[in-house]
Amino acid sequence: MALGVAEIMAQAGLGSGGAIACTTLKGGLSHHVLRVEAGGVPYVMRVLDPAVSAAGLGVPARLEIQNTIRAARSGVGPAVLYVIGDTMVLEYIDGATLSRDDVRRPEMIPRLAAACRRLHDGPMGFAGHFSIFRKAEELFGRCREHGLPVPDGYADHLPVLAVIERAMERVPLPAVPCHNDLLPENFIDDGRDVRIIDYQLSGMNDPAFELGDIAAEGDFEPSRVEVLASAYFGDAMSDALLARVRLYLLVSNFTWTLWFAIHHGLLSHRAADAAFDYDAEAADKWGQALRDLTDPDLGRLIDLTAHRGRAVT
Repeated sequence: MALGVAEIMAQAGLGSGGAIACTTLKGGLSHHVLRVEAGGVPYVMRVLDPAVSAAGLGVPARLEIQNTIRAARSGVGPAVLYVIGDTMVLEYIDGATLSRDDVRRPEMIPRLAAACRRLHDGPMGFAGHFSIFRKAEELFGRCREHGLPVPDGYADHLPVLAVIERAMERVPLPAVPCHNDLLPENFIDDGRDVRIIDYQLSGMNDPAFELGDIAAEGDFEPSRVEVLASAYFGDAMSDALLARVRLYLLVSNFTWTLWFAIHHGLLSHRAADAAFDYDAEAADKWGQALRDLTDPDLGRLIDLTAHRGRAVT
């Protein structure tokens, strides 16, 4: 940051010149995020590191800033109070950051679906497009380029992703503004609504991926996936839509396995949480991906998605 925190807050006209106190917010692995208390009022300062997008682990700063502003207009994202360069000053959402146990609770799942609906139905589309299939190709290529570890047998399963993508393309869903990185810690329960933060991978995308990504990060079994999909799609829910979400769960785990290998190999020295166990997280995701890749039900899910789906508007 060229300017100090106090200078940025003064330029933003926040804090009325009172005392400034800063605390690093843990949980994020890439960008630098601070809780700034100015004049007794808390704010969040998000300082975007260009090395993150350069490594393929996030969208460029200008896109993240645009999409954070647009997400705020949906009422789901935090308000953007000031932007200078690659730094944003955001509303501090006073609430509980969710955990994996939280997102698995039956009473929470419909609230997650409602938060996604509000984001997806927001008044403005997002800048840029996101495809989990292109991201899988990109991350695999970066691992090979930099000699980073890839799980044994990873490349052998890439043709399956191509089959799944072709099935999705048979009956596409309209692209909507998606977060694309809905791990539990990116949800905050403010006591009334579930809010969504950190638009590092945001872009226009298939809404079913958003649901599959939530399910992957929460390690949902099929019954929980069905509750989530039903809460989101409502009367339009079908077996084909459920199959689509379950396939995206698989592809999410498959792809994000390599996110951790790349972050650890290229950016770990810049990470906000030096104690994070990248290898364990990658192994967990790969284990879940293998579980679904070898599930006898996989062929049925692909067939449902390709041949018996219908578009949802």
